[in-house]
Amino acid sequence: MVDDENIKKRVFASELNESFIGKKVRVAGWVEDVRPLGSLIFLTVRDVSGIIQVVFIKGNTPQDTFLTAKLVARQSAVVIHGAVKESKAKGAKVEIQADDIQVLSKAQHPLPIDPTGRVSSSLDLRLDARALELRNPYTSAIFKIRHTALQSIRKTMLDNKFIEVNTPKIIGQAAEGGANLFSLDYFGKKAFLAQSPQLYKEQLTLSLDRVFEISTYFRAEKSHTRRHLNEFVSVDIEAAFSYKEDVMNILEETVVKTIKDVLKDCENELRILNRNLKVPKTPFDRMTYSQAIEELKASGLKIEFGDDLDTRALKRLSKRHRDFYFIVDWPTSLKPFYIEIKKDNEEISESFDLMHDYLELASGGTRVSDREKLEKRLLDVGLDPKDFSEHLKVFTWGMPVHAGWGLGLDRFVMFLTGMKNIREVVLYPRDRFRLIP
Repeated sequence: MVDDENIKKRVFASELNESFIGKKVRVAGWVEDVRPLGSLIFLTVRDVSGIIQVVFIKGNTPQDTFLTAKLVARQSAVVIHGAVKESKAKGAKVEIQADDIQVLSKAQHPLPIDPTGRVSSSLDLRLDARALELRNPYTSAIFKIRHTALQSIRKTMLDNKFIEVNTPKIIGQAAEGGANLFSLDYFGKKAFLAQSPQLYKEQLTLSLDRVFEISTYFRAEKSHTRRHLNEFVSVDIEAAFSYKEDVMNILEETVVKTIKDVLKDCENELRILNRNLKVPKTPFDRMTYSQAIEELKASGLKIEFGDDLDTRALKRLSKRHRDFYFIVDWPTSLKPFYIEIKKDNEEISESFDLMHDYLELASGGTRVSDREKLEKRLLDVGLDPKDFSEHLKVFTWGMPVHAGWGLGLDRFVMFLTGMKNIREVVLYPRDRFRLIP
């Protein structure tokens, strides 16, 4: 039985350096390799921070301890006690000369995958054993970068005087109508899983001025691509007394600061992923939707004003626009009812999408802040204003002009890590065919 207090006193592998030489320490982790060499046994033990080599010397440790080290199954969870010594191993400055090993949990072989990554497995097999696969430094690097990105985004929001909020995920009315929503029975009433916090975050600008939320949302789309999931994480902001250009600037700042923080704090993880990440030039390039249509026509694509830009069209645009860029002033017909219309042209909306290569990362714009205009927009898109009465009433209480955006965190992490499949950057992805683990 291992003393819980002793486990709490453990040292992480990344903390061990020459200053520990001669000191007794306790480490906890998983056995990655076992190499018996006569009177010596070398163990490689990995924890979340890195690896440490452990040496057992026959005669210097009890016989039963030496035998336990020799027979321990790879990937078993262990606690090891010993003295820190200078190491002669390549790439290691120190190692532990062990005097005790305790196996907390034995790994039962054969394991479903090799968590060291030496034996490759399909993505499906790796996702089925996700908790085990995260021991692979390559995979864990992705989620350490994701963690850093989340912390950076939050700091940027706080620096810009945003308040973090949490809105309902079980809702009675869809923000954009009833399309692509998961419905459920809510004590005899029909409810939906939220696909965005749109209506709530707009309402919150009424009093909280600037709000942001980082949360999970749901879309019942049947698409099955490398960039779509049915459960996803979105970063959403809404800012009172602001317009399209204001929130575009905040989005640009968020992206650039996050990249800088990842470069600063995740140097080792980027190296593991072989990711050559660079800070983009600012300001980001901008093109209007109309300019995009003209470029596509010139490339030979048959497309007209009012057509959505599908993957084929965006890939053509990306040949000329490789870094971050905005597509602004989309047709009103392609944007939701809550997006404001240009004063001089009702066919154009005060909207934008942030692109990288052919991937849409964020979408936003100036919102309709006048109740009468909002009711008209609802009717224009075939929705009944009565179904939005709870939302509309807020617009009679002094609703300020406001603007905002939603950034797909998972897609953004794809960019940061260089991954080509969104499932690689989500711990437990949910798509049409995956509901477990």
